Amino acid sequence: MPVAALAVPVVTCLATLGTLTLWTATGNAGTPARLSVSEGRALLLPSPDGRTEATAAFFTVRNSGGADDVLTGVSGPAGHRVMLSRTVDIGRNARRMEMVRSATVPAGGALRMTPTTLDLMLSPAPARAPGDRLTFTLHFRNSPPLTAHAVASRPGPALDPPDTP
Repeated sequence: MPVAALAVPVVTCLATLGTLTLWTATGNAGTPARLSVSEGRALLLPSPDGRTEATAAFFTVRNSGGADDVLTGVSGPAGHRVMLSRTVDIGRNARRMEMVRSATVPAGGALRMTPTTLDLMLSPAPARAPGDRLTFTLHFRNSPPLTAHAVASRPGPALDPPDTP
C-alpha cells in the first residue's frame, strides 16, 4: 500500500483527535453531576390512636453539574422503610400513589419533591412532633450519598415548594 494512501486516514484521525482534545480541555465536554440537597419537610398526620406520625418527606435536590444523575434510593430513620413514590392521576379527579424505582436529577436543574408529585413514604410512620428533625440519606447512581434533614410539619403552606429555582 502506498504511503500516500495511508496519509489521508492518519491525518484525518489525528485532526479529529486533536479537535476532541481541545474541545474537552476547554470544558465543553461537560462536567459531572454536582448535587446538593436542601433541608426538607416531613408531613405530620394524626394516627388512629391520636399520635402524630410523619408519613412522607420532601426535599429539593439541585444539580449544578453538566450531567444528569439519578436518585436510586433513600434510607431513613432506623427501623423505618423509605420508598420513593409519586402521585398518579387516574381520571375523574382521582389519584393514587405509585412506587417508583428512581428519579432523574437533571443537569443544571432540580428534582423537587412535593405532596402531589414525587415524595418519600415512610413505613411504618414514625411518631413525631412539629419541629422534630428526621435524618435521611439519598443514594444516587453516579454521585456519593447525601445526608439531609427533614423538619416535621403539619400540612399547610410550609409544605408547598418555594417559587424560586
